Amino acid sequence: MESTIAIMMVVLGYVIGAIPVGLVIVKRMTGKDIRMVGSGRSGATNVIRAAGFGAGLTTALLDLFKGALPIWLVRLVLPEWEWAWAHVLTGVAAVLGHNFSIFLRETVTNSKTGHTKTVLRGGAGGVTTVGGAIGLWAWTGAILVPTGAAILFGIGYASLATISGGIMTTVIMTLRSSQGLAPTAYVYYGLACLALQLWALRPNIKRLLNGTERLVGWRAKRLSGELTADPTQFNQEEDPI
Repeated sequence: MESTIAIMMVVLGYVIGAIPVGLVIVKRMTGKDIRMVGSGRSGATNVIRAAGFGAGLTTALLDLFKGALPIWLVRLVLPEWEWAWAHVLTGVAAVLGHNFSIFLRETVTNSKTGHTKTVLRGGAGGVTTVGGAIGLWAWTGAILVPTGAAILFGIGYASLATISGGIMTTVIMTLRSSQGLAPTAYVYYGLACLALQLWALRPNIKRLLNGTERLVGWRAKRLSGELTADPTQFNQEEDPI
């Protein structure tokens, strides 16, 4: 019975994570389809481009909640450490749903071969990863949010700020596990989410390695004389959230 509940919670985690809040918010506020704007992604960066900062902030908060809620629910019904893998898989499923939403599926035709395939669109999962980490341990947010902000505004790369969520979650859960404060399985939540972020941000990582990734924040302003952090200036592959 409990195994069935665990499986149901994982599925529920994916469904909650897949809810395209950015699509809904932009549609209600502007009548636009977020998939037709900028990068086509449903994350906060593209929402800001389509509907303004307030809409983007609301999207970010709801994406955070999408990550935390499924884990809160599964920990409520299966609180024992022996079900830690259910907690982890539910959280990872929420991030997977955000990145590859069943509600944002599209049929794409290859212009050369004429073959069609179904693709699932979404975001990069950075904010939802943080939400899931908060679901596993509430104080994680007090570490991840300032760290991400420091990287974003100090170093100047939004993609690094996003990836830091998976890295720091892994470090935090490793430390807590080593002290007997959390199940070892929680470490794999951070690792799995980091893998999903790295996959989603492949173009950004390539630009980081060749030195062409776009700077944001004060560094961009100092080096170029203009604030390139303006979300309207990101191209299709540059939405890092």
